[in-house]
Parts: sequence; C-alpha cells; structure tokens
Amino acid sequence: MLRKSDSNKKELGSSGHRTNKQGENPMSTTVLLRNVRPWGAASIDLLIQDGKIAQMAPSIPVDVGTTVIDGQNQLLLPGLVNAHAHIDKNLFGRPWHPNETPEPRRIVDFVENERRLRRELNLSAETQSALEVRAALAAGVTQIRTHVDVDTDAGLKHFEGVLATREAFKDAITLQLVAFPQSGMLVRPGTVELLEAAVKLGADAIGGLDPSTIDRDPVRHLDTIFAIADRHGVEVDIHLHEPGTLGAFAVELIAERTRVLGLQGRVTISHVFCLGMIDEPYLNRLIELLLENRINIMSLGSGNGNFPPLKRLHDAGVTLCTGSDGVRDTWGPYNSVDMLDRVKFLGYRSGFRKDEEVEFLLSLVTNGGAKVMSDAAYGLTPGCRADLVVVPGDTPTDAVINLPARTYVFKAGRLVAADGVCLV
Repeated sequence: MLRKSDSNKKELGSSGHRTNKQGENPMSTTVLLRNVRPWGAASIDLLIQDGKIAQMAPSIPVDVGTTVIDGQNQLLLPGLVNAHAHIDKNLFGRPWHPNETPEPRRIVDFVENERRLRRELNLSAETQSALEVRAALAAGVTQIRTHVDVDTDAGLKHFEGVLATREAFKDAITLQLVAFPQSGMLVRPGTVELLEAAVKLGADAIGGLDPSTIDRDPVRHLDTIFAIADRHGVEVDIHLHEPGTLGAFAVELIAERTRVLGLQGRVTISHVFCLGMIDEPYLNRLIELLLENRINIMSLGSGNGNFPPLKRLHDAGVTLCTGSDGVRDTWGPYNSVDMLDRVKFLGYRSGFRKDEEVEFLLSLVTNGGAKVMSDAAYGLTPGCRADLVVVPGDTPTDAVINLPARTYVFKAGRLVAADGVCLV
C-alpha cells in the first residue's frame, strides 16, 4: 500500500502505482518503507532520502510530503545482481522457438547454430535487451553485467543496441557491458579491432573465450585481451569452459597476466569448470593464485558436469558471483532472469539442504555480485544506495524455494517494479 503522509490520495493504476507518460513513479524523493524485515530479521521502518538509505529503525516518524509504503512485514533484500548475462540475443516477445541440440555438443557448434538463427530471425539487440531488462527489473534485479557479442558477422551492431538500452534504462538499472568474442577472436581476423572499438564506445570490460580450444593459441589470446584492458583501463571477464588441466593452465596464465599488469580485483573468470575437475593439490595451488591476484569466479552450476566447489572457494576467501547466462535463447530453455531461481538451481546442483547453505548461495546474487561489479554503495545499511527488494517469505530461504512475485523493487530510491510488474 502506497500513500502520501498528507491526506491527499494518490491515483493508482492496475499495478497499484500510477506512472506518468515517461514511466516515472510520482513519489517524492523521501520515501518511508514501513514494516519490512531485512534479511528476515525483526520488522523495522526504512527511510529513503535522495536515493540512499537514510535511517533504519522501528517506528520512524513521518514528515509531511513523505511517500509512505507499507511493506506488510515482508522480507527486505538488497537489489539482486545478475553478474553474468547475454541480454543481446534472447528470444523474448517471439513465438516459442524449439530448442535444438547441435551435434557434436561442442561450444563451437552451439555458437554456429546461434549465429545462423540470429541471421534468420533478424533480431534487434536493442529490442531484445530492453525486453530482458524489463523482465529482470520485475524480478528484483537492479544490476546486470552482460556479455555482448562482437564478431565479424554482426560487427558492433549488438554492442550499439545494448548501449542504447543502457542509456534508456540508466535511471532504473545498472548495466555493465563486456565486449565478448563469442565466435572466437584470433580465428576470425578483424575481431580484435572490433573488440577494441567496442571498448572505446563504452564497454566496462573486455571478454575472452576458451583460449586453447577456440583460438588454439592461449598465450596470444590472453596477451591480446589483457593488452586491451591495460590500454583502456577496463576490466577482464573471460569465459573459460576448458576442462581439467587444460582449463587449469589457462587459470595460471590469467593469474600471471593479472599480477604483471596490476589488475588485481579487476579480473573475473566465468564458468571455469576445471576447478571442479582437478586433484586436491592442484586446486589448492589455483586457489592461492586466485587469492593472491583477487580474481573473481563466476559459476552458474550449468549442465550435468562438474563445476567449481563454491563453498570451498568461499571459505578460502575467493569472491564469487553468478548470473542468468543466456535466457530463452538458442542454447537451452532452462535459464531465468530471476536470480532467486538461480540460487535455487545452484542449491540443488550443490546438494545443499540447510537454510544456511541456501543463504550462502544468496550472497552470490547480492554482496558477491555487487563486489564483482565494484559497487561500494551496495548494501542494507544507512548510507547505501537504496536498491531494494520487498518479497513475501518467512526467511530468505523460503523466498528462494517458493519464488514469489516481488512486491516492490527500488533502484536508488525509485520504485521500478511492483507486484511482479515492471513500471518503467
């Protein structure tokens, strides 16, 4: 329930919240969120002023002109973080596309199948990315790091489309863009130049992909990517699907370049299945390298094979995050924009049953993801930016298991979704 502290009534639409023609919610810059339970603790009020959490306490007095929202004793979480997405190439808004499994099931075969369908369907990256952003906001996601395809077929078309979406939604969601060579880099001449052009246009990070199995030259592949990062001051986020000792060798090469170029804390390795496939002594050595160079690990728990031992990495001090990967795309039907659903999936894949285990995984889509995105203003304490999610549930684990519609979603104090409906 939303009301103003003076006696004037607000006119409410079908979602319960009136918006003007620009999609702006007509709330004051001061909002009092009553009766919410941070992380499932005792009920409090939360005061938002100028986009930040100003106060958290029971029974905060109401000043004239303050917008008051009743949280109905529901859970309060910080905005959810999707730290690994591909929002440029979903199939939202289109008839159901039967999923195909290319044979053999190599990464390159999935990529070729995707590139073929991308041409046939003539998708607009701007349109598709905007559809995914709206769906993510409705699910309580307030930050996304998305890898965007850059290749010699599409050129910068995908990247420019997602740049337009970032601008259009700049007040509703934080979008970080990774220039990503999904089709390979060294094996497709001209791709390196396109990647550097994408960085100059505004990429936050430079991506890479399987330096041995795709580009067949791990040293040159990684030297090229890290050189671009060093020249332009951007981060590095590398897809690494390579198995066993081959993938582990790539981790060593990545750590070496991170150290030499002083990029500690600015490098993420995504997927990195090899960490779940090597023996204990080698894993211990790689964990030391990850810690020494403050390298982040992103895991989705994808597929039916091994994936990184998340609790082991967390207990050692490695920063972890997760994400949606591609949603409703040509790779498979199961991924979702809902980060609580991803936590549920990771818990199932990890064999976790205890509430504390599930809530550890919840840290990957909250504090862990925010750390990877270098967001120092994130959190649920006074002074933090008011990125907030109000959701039904007795405990955070209850919300993860039952996946209720998000009651309210705020971005920097602005109401961007209510009752599972995006308002922007």
